[in-house]
Amino acid sequence: MDILINVVLPLSLAVIMLSLGIGLTLSDFARVARRPKAFAIGFLAQVILVPLAAYIVVTTLGLPGELAVGFMLISFCPGGVTTNIITKLARGDVALSVSLTAVVSVLSILTVPVLVAWAVTTFMKENAPDVSVTSLAFAMFLITTLPVAIGVTIRHLSPRTADRIEPVLSMLATLLFAVIVVAAVAGNWRFFIENLSTLGPALIALNLALMLVGLALAALAGLAWETAKTVSIETGIQNATLGITLAALISGQTEGFSTMALPSAVYGVTMYLVALPFVAWFRRS
Repeated sequence: MDILINVVLPLSLAVIMLSLGIGLTLSDFARVARRPKAFAIGFLAQVILVPLAAYIVVTTLGLPGELAVGFMLISFCPGGVTTNIITKLARGDVALSVSLTAVVSVLSILTVPVLVAWAVTTFMKENAPDVSVTSLAFAMFLITTLPVAIGVTIRHLSPRTADRIEPVLSMLATLLFAVIVVAAVAGNWRFFIENLSTLGPALIALNLALMLVGLALAALAGLAWETAKTVSIETGIQNATLGITLAALISGQTEGFSTMALPSAVYGVTMYLVALPFVAWFRRS
């Protein structure tokens, strides 16, 4: 299990982020300047609204320390390649989704470590592990930003090579995601069963509320329906693999997944229960 935590987990996230980067071009980053309003709404929703909503749920339910931190962790993790796929299935604005994913994923090395340090201190108090913002930012750079940059570089230098390896990387990323979620749940099985009745409904309610709020914000801003669907998905869908990886990085456990990983693992399953009805609705409308 220690090999799974210390080697397989970070490498898996790196592969997932590489699969994201291999599908990006430099124009995806530049596009945000041409669509500032849509990008600003999506960005602010992900960085501010999602953690705020998670904080309200955590304090309302009175979740204990590690579980509360784990719940907050998933709210800090932008959706990644999953939101691009769901947006495409929902017939949303894929270009906007890709641009939001690209920029927010890169900026997460600045936002996530600060938010993680705050959550650990706030909810675990005297039991809080030491969290170095600088070390966590560097670790995130190595397993998220750097793989994205490598993928973008491959796409820029050799589009044909990128086209050949992108499907393989996407399939591998999906398989690794499933393995990580299953392992995290299995490693905390007893705790999972004890808290499922609380975690499951809470995560589903949060996911559902965020997708509806994202849709409402886009509508209030006068964005087109295709764009509004994308903002809804980008607001409501988070990166469960990154949440599990963050839990491993800050818990310091070398054997088994910590309790902090459990909300992200459960969310890795429940997000599809919420997203699929939205996709069906969005495709019809």
